[in-house]
Amino acid sequence: MLSWIYLSISIFFEVAGTLSLKYSSENDSPFWGGAVVVFYIISFSLMWIAIKKIDISVSYAVWAGLGTTLVVFGGWILFKEPMTILKLFFVSLIIIGIVGLKYLSKN
Repeated sequence: MLSWIYLSISIFFEVAGTLSLKYSSENDSPFWGGAVVVFYIISFSLMWIAIKKIDISVSYAVWAGLGTTLVVFGGWILFKEPMTILKLFFVSLIIIGIVGLKYLSKN
């Protein structure tokens, strides 16, 4: 169970890093570039801990899928990126896949 908590926190920092990457591309402030590096280091460090107990095939799919889903919504909320019915449909497919993998996981 603790491994899933590490994975969840890892996903949070991966999303923070990706959204910071967008901010850094729109601003000249070195803060956002530094934030990207720090967030990704934290994310990968926690992922490294999580994969000790969770199969890499499951943990990476959950990490990438949930991260992608959260970035889609973050882009919509923070950067006013368009949200379409098709985008929501495909994001829901990602979520269905994540739930399926979690149920298949032994942990």
